[in-house]
Amino acid sequence: MREIWAVAEKDLRIELRSRIVASQVLPFALIVLILFGLALDADKATLRAFTPGLFWITVLFTSILTIQRSVAVEVESEAFESLRLAGTAPWRIFAGKALAVSVQLIAIEVVLAVGVIVLYRSSFEAPGVAAVGALSATVAIASAGSLYGVLAVGNGVRDTILPMLLLPVLAPVLIGATRAFDAGLGTAAVNGWAWAGLLGVVAIIYGTIGAAAYGVVLEDA
Repeated sequence: MREIWAVAEKDLRIELRSRIVASQVLPFALIVLILFGLALDADKATLRAFTPGLFWITVLFTSILTIQRSVAVEVESEAFESLRLAGTAPWRIFAGKALAVSVQLIAIEVVLAVGVIVLYRSSFEAPGVAAVGALSATVAIASAGSLYGVLAVGNGVRDTILPMLLLPVLAPVLIGATRAFDAGLGTAAVNGWAWAGLLGVVAIIYGTIGAAAYGVVLEDA
């Protein structure tokens, strides 16, 4: 755990100093949320019904920028090579990177949750299921993103190919998270805990595959 936290702490310290997520990614997420509302130009009830899907589409767009930033930090400083030479196990590097991305995404999601309450006039009727679903979805996104981010580096065109690689893989997460938020916001009569549990399974699968494959993908980074 010490090595995992060291990798995560490094990324989080870099972000705290650069404030890229706070000054660029978060404003982008809020602008997307506002534009969705303006584009729909719907009444309060209709906009509230679309809130779960709009929220998670915004999170997915934002996650791509966050993951790209996470990978760029390592590439620019050649930190991947340093970590390999230091003898750090690839799965620990993966876990640390995924943990750092998860922390940043959770912070963004909290702000976006406040945004949908204020802008869309939504309210969380079952905050527990929404929180569990969001946590599981975030881990799944961070796990898949940490793996595919390095894979995109190996292809040398990470800024353009990462969305193409990542978004299809995250389609099940988008569906599950939206349904869990449907229950959390009370916009649809669904079993939110079942969807949250499914998201937990997806998070475990993505995390396991990422940890197992990260070493191989890292060699090409």
